[in-house]
Amino acid sequence: MDDIDDNLPYCKIIFIGDPSVGKSSILSRFYDDKFELEYQPTIGLDFQHKNYEIKGNTIKLYLYDTAGQEKYKSLIPMYIRDTNIILIVYDITVKESFTHTDQWFKETEDLRRKDAILVLVGNKIDLEEKRQISTKEAEDYAAQKGFLFHEVSAKSGEGIEELFYKKIFQEIEKTFFMNDSNEGNNNNGENIGGVKLSGEQEQHAPKKGRCCGGGNKRSNKNENKL
Repeated sequence: MDDIDDNLPYCKIIFIGDPSVGKSSILSRFYDDKFELEYQPTIGLDFQHKNYEIKGNTIKLYLYDTAGQEKYKSLIPMYIRDTNIILIVYDITVKESFTHTDQWFKETEDLRRKDAILVLVGNKIDLEEKRQISTKEAEDYAAQKGFLFHEVSAKSGEGIEELFYKKIFQEIEKTFFMNDSNEGNNNNGENIGGVKLSGEQEQHAPKKGRCCGGGNKRSNKNENKL
């Protein structure tokens, strides 16, 4: 059971990017290994949570799937401010979705925490014959910005495990968890690097899987180990 436990340390991950690039599909493939051919556009923001065990530490991931439409952009800043991981998603078959990643990056620039990890994600590699953005072009852009980079297919599942387990979770462990010497902790034993260990409930984390008009699309009963 992946019940809400306010005493667990937690980490926020937010998905941003143009409409129809596959943010909801990537989240669904990671969350419960499902893919739906027809997705209803996210309205405002959708929220899910999931427990993971990372090197013996149980951590709760708060997953925020944002709408890409212009009219919903005003909702994003309140969630960016204390987010640990920001995924900027583009569609490898749509040139504009890649060029717009710079705008999405700038949307976060003055709001995100200094230690936030940014990840550039190219989706739909199952449509290789329609590719408009080369892997090298995206890799070079990510390196220039200091982002992590990975390409995936939410439809086939290719690259999803590597993206989360081999890149994002390793960065969570390296950047946010306490080390053996307790370096980086405050006097209360809290990890001030990123993941909150105080058990205090996050202000913007709804408890019923619903936020800003977003629906509870998935069950919340998954627990995995890393």
